[in-house]
Amino acid sequence: QVQLVESGGGLVQNGDSLRLSCVTSGRAYSNGMAWFRQAPGKEREFVGGILWISGLTWYADSVRGRFTISRDSAKNTVYLQMNSLRPEDTAVYYCAATDRATIGSRTYEYAYWGQGTQVTVSS
Repeated sequence: QVQLVESGGGLVQNGDSLRLSCVTSGRAYSNGMAWFRQAPGKEREFVGGILWISGLTWYADSVRGRFTISRDSAKNTVYLQMNSLRPEDTAVYYCAATDRATIGSRTYEYAYWGQGTQVTVSS
């Protein structure tokens, strides 16, 4: 069983930065981790992901160049560094774990999910 715990969310202003963390237990059961977000009234959308071993990363077009995903294998932790935040980035951010060989953008590709952390960007 894989357990994921996100932290680091909060209220920031337009243009600010924030770093989210996701600590996972049972990392041996996952090949990769991803971040998704869900705004009120919208579907959960892919933000980006990373493979544990290779460190290869994927990003959604909407965040590429502003967000960076990294991992600390020793701490079983994945990070989402968010820079130049915009009001449209406001959402609950979730981390998810997959045992697939690559990072996908569909929620069904991830078997394990965290509880989410709220990020609010004010204008």
